Amino acid sequence: MNKYDVVIVGSGIGGLCCGSILALAGKRVLICEAHSQPGGVAHSFNLKGYKFESGPSLWSGLGRWPTTNPLGQILRLIDEKVELIKYQGWLVNVPEGNFNLEVGEEPFKSRIKLLRGNRSVEEWDSLMSAIKPLSKLVSEIPLLSSSPETINILGFIKLASKFLPNLNLLPKLNGGFGDIVDNHLKDPFLRNWVDLLSFLISGMPMHDTNSAAMATLFDEWFKPTSYLEYPKGGSESIVKALINAFKKNGGELIVSSKVEAINFRKNIALGVTLENGSKFTSDFVVLNTDIWTSRKLIPQELQKKWKPKAKNINKCGSFLHLHLGFDASGLQNLPIHSIHVDDWGRGITAERNVVVFSIPSVLDKSMAPKGKHVLHGYTPANEPWEIWENLNSNDLTYKKLKEERCSIFLKSLRKIIPDIDNRIEIKLLGTPLTHKKFTNTYCGSYGPALSAAQGLFPGCKTPIKNLLTCGASTFPGIGIPAVSASGAYAAEKIIGKKEYKNLLKMIDL
Repeated sequence: MNKYDVVIVGSGIGGLCCGSILALAGKRVLICEAHSQPGGVAHSFNLKGYKFESGPSLWSGLGRWPTTNPLGQILRLIDEKVELIKYQGWLVNVPEGNFNLEVGEEPFKSRIKLLRGNRSVEEWDSLMSAIKPLSKLVSEIPLLSSSPETINILGFIKLASKFLPNLNLLPKLNGGFGDIVDNHLKDPFLRNWVDLLSFLISGMPMHDTNSAAMATLFDEWFKPTSYLEYPKGGSESIVKALINAFKKNGGELIVSSKVEAINFRKNIALGVTLENGSKFTSDFVVLNTDIWTSRKLIPQELQKKWKPKAKNINKCGSFLHLHLGFDASGLQNLPIHSIHVDDWGRGITAERNVVVFSIPSVLDKSMAPKGKHVLHGYTPANEPWEIWENLNSNDLTYKKLKEERCSIFLKSLRKIIPDIDNRIEIKLLGTPLTHKKFTNTYCGSYGPALSAAQGLFPGCKTPIKNLLTCGASTFPGIGIPAVSASGAYAAEKIIGKKEYKNLLKMIDL
């Protein structure tokens, strides 16, 4: 039977969160995934005993309760537990020096004092004092229950009662984080550091990154009790938990099933057609695709109703990737994560200026064969698509450029493991073409570059009846917590505010 209540296009974290909530609410749901693996950017792959990660490597706010992380809240709602390994430190390699840094307020303040002196510590204290009221406000109004599209008068009054004592904070929450930073930080290192954190979260500098998102990050990373979490088995464990909840409540997932078009009658979405010709009808369609891909699935006459126009939306940069399997013999105290910045003066968005490494097998031995380590390195959304778009991956020109551009990885990695070249057993390089192929994203992009200074991301509603969106092109924006919340908002629109509210009461939200 090809009739469903809801068809979701794409099985990224946003789509899986949406599907798992809908299935919990009793809806008959089908998720269509173009790739052979579910999970979107969070998928992984196995090769010769190594489990290679492809997407997010920094996780937090999943294991503690209460949590401000929407994904942690959804996992609790669907009654799925993920085994998490706690840790606190990462290696930082910046022009000011190399050092191990633990999350938490005091470790960073100690490092500031060593690097920059007491005056810079005072600046940081001033910034933290400004952020803490914002973090408190965000924690009191759970993102999962605060969709801007569904709030009614009563809900607005309840929210207003929380905001009134801090009414002056509202413009700060909605604006760019850089505006807050400008009022407190003069020290170049501190400003660069916050710019870097903002860029890792949103793919944009601090002045374009949403203050509410950064307030949440600071709350999770700079409290005395802060810690980071690694899901045992990698990000695949998060994906499996969401799929398990989805399927146990009757949801269906099909992979290698690329959607060719959304089916319509007049201005009403009625289902989807796959590339292989299969058709599925539904009462609602949810697009867990980027803003450019979504437009391609819709006839031209209906696209005219949609604003902003896809061609007018700037995109974030793409990625270079390195996957390594290597000999671990004699290696001690390797960092689970490390970040390398070549030159602050070039700017945080400069191509190949920032490299991030993750070696999950340091914490989770199951990720690699015995005596081996597995590594994922990437340049975070700073690789230009334009130098790759006209190349063929089978051509020698492409292969030479790939080796040349990806040389930044081993150059940085030798600072941690000097003899890494002699230890490598598996080496895989990825470019924006690779990223586009396996994540089905426009130009291999991280997502739309929608500046917080210009307003919020578009909501999940579209001008087309019964067609909704979720994911990194939808409010609240880019990043795992944000896309998780967007999936919940789309589910709320389908099941209704009352039913959604009753679900959230199950976890005291």
